[in-house]
Amino acid sequence: MSQQASDDPKPRNLIIFLDCGDTIIDEGTEVRDAEGTVISGNVIPGADVMVKTLAERGFRLAIVADGTAQSFKNLLTLNGLYDCFETLIYSETIKASKPSPRMFKAAVGAMDLREEDYSRIIMVGNNLSRDVRGANKLGITSVFLGWTPRYPKTPADETEIPRYSIGSPLELIELAEMLDRGLTANAS
Repeated sequence: MSQQASDDPKPRNLIIFLDCGDTIIDEGTEVRDAEGTVISGNVIPGADVMVKTLAERGFRLAIVADGTAQSFKNLLTLNGLYDCFETLIYSETIKASKPSPRMFKAAVGAMDLREEDYSRIIMVGNNLSRDVRGANKLGITSVFLGWTPRYPKTPADETEIPRYSIGSPLELIELAEMLDRGLTANAS
């Protein structure tokens, strides 16, 4: 059944970069093969709904994560999320890890964006020293997902202070809608 044009989601101004481990996938459930590639893992409660809802609502999504391409392909495919992302940027292929600007700039380039677009990008992650610091240093809006006890929740310095903090993946839906409305209002 084909959708009518009126059913298409409205274009969004906000672009969402997401980390994967302990942002979408519960790192505590990951199973690795002998070479260290992650072969399976479970989503954080609500993370699959969050990703699918944002994609269905017309938000452009990218994975920006440290690790191997095959690990993320396995995890995202297994959990039915792989096709929700416009691009997937991994430290293995970029030859850098967050907070390196190369990771974020690779996603910007892959999505055909420019430096002028940084103000409408959010980076959502669970790691203050990698996700938040990296985004903040480029002027990308940082969103800290404080879901896991595996990583520090207290910034080491001012570069690790997130612009926004959420406690669960589902909270991102409302935050994204609010930020998008703000961008739309400013563009008018």
